[in-house]
Amino acid sequence: MQFINAFIFGGLICAVGQLLIDKTALTPARILTAFVMAGLVLGALGLYEPVLNAGQEGAAIPICGFGNLMAESVHQALRRDGALGILTGGLTGAAAGISAAVFFSVTAALTVRSRDK
Repeated sequence: MQFINAFIFGGLICAVGQLLIDKTALTPARILTAFVMAGLVLGALGLYEPVLNAGQEGAAIPICGFGNLMAESVHQALRRDGALGILTGGLTGAAAGISAAVFFSVTAALTVRSRDK
């Protein structure tokens, strides 16, 4: 059941993104930013938790889950470190994902030969 919930919620998030691409004049970059901000705002207000409980990894993995991760990380660091947590919390919480993205990007750049289409 966990896989089905993750598939449904992840698919719904992707479907909303596709509808925004097809039916509006928004660029993909603006839609990406909107999803991150939606996750951030919902996480900061404590409203993303029920979505995470229902959708599990299907709600945590997409880009709105990244916004929620940033909000939660800053909130925890703010309680732990005070005002300094505002600056350090987001980077601390997202460090693993950012490190993986950098590692795989460098690996791809070193192992794949680029060419024109």
